[in-house]
Amino acid sequence: MAKMSSFPIRIISLALFSISFLPSLNNGQLTRHSILTRAKIVYHGGPILIETINVALIWYGNVSLNKKEAIASFLKSLNTDGNFNLQPQVTKWWKMVESYQAMLPGAKHDKVPKIIVNVAKQINDTSYKYGRNLTIGDFITKIVKEHTKEAKNMLPIIITAKDVNMEGVCTKTCAYNGIVGNITPYIILGNPELECPRKCEWPFIQIDSGPKSIFFLQPPNLDKAADAMVIALATTLADTVTNPLNTGFYDGLPKNSIGVGTACKAIFGSGAFSGNPGKVHIDAHTGGSFNAHGIKDQKFLLPAIWNPKTSSCWTLM
Repeated sequence: MAKMSSFPIRIISLALFSISFLPSLNNGQLTRHSILTRAKIVYHGGPILIETINVALIWYGNVSLNKKEAIASFLKSLNTDGNFNLQPQVTKWWKMVESYQAMLPGAKHDKVPKIIVNVAKQINDTSYKYGRNLTIGDFITKIVKEHTKEAKNMLPIIITAKDVNMEGVCTKTCAYNGIVGNITPYIILGNPELECPRKCEWPFIQIDSGPKSIFFLQPPNLDKAADAMVIALATTLADTVTNPLNTGFYDGLPKNSIGVGTACKAIFGSGAFSGNPGKVHIDAHTGGSFNAHGIKDQKFLLPAIWNPKTSSCWTLM
């Protein structure tokens, strides 16, 4: 895990999100790369993750190879540019997360330091050691402690196979972050392929509740579940880096906070509104929709992030 910054309390008033259609004079799309909202993301005086984030990827169950490759490639692409001629890059998206360092009290605004995401270890638990129905209180704490006991400064990311039931995943969210022992943040990433594709695979499929889509996007890597998991991980990683201990940047109450990624859910490009993900690129060969280029010509569809400078949801396109 990265070092955590430590600063005296200071409140920075930002804004809170609510999806709404904003007309423009550009064929219904916003003419700038941000979406005005009514959110209120506030700094609560606590640390954020900085410098190098050492990640432990815990593959729980028989996670398929394409899921592993998509997630690992996304994490690698955060700090590594792909083909310079292909824009925008995943690294540009990550710079928005890094920009929160400049919003801390006493921070220098001329040059924002990089935050390096380093996959320090990967654990494959194909034995389903704790069963196929995981609860936070009984099993998540055990999994986190087991795989971080020899490396305390580690951010565990638990990724489940499609035949694993994770408490809270699907019923409440598609991924979430928490804390073990008030000192170790972690991320849980569920696999929606079997349990809840109609909740967690939008915008690639119609959802059971909420605004109905006029059309659906093809996933950039032609695997709905894998690409949906990358979206969920991106959102939750942004929330975790900027609010690892429920004392950083967020809106609402600490135990039910809205983070900088969660505040901008369901927005992928300018012109987004309820049921419409916004402007994206279309791969001419595969038909896959994307808005970011990564390493080895990999393509990703990445969600909007709350921009602390403009108090709005920012997108790559």
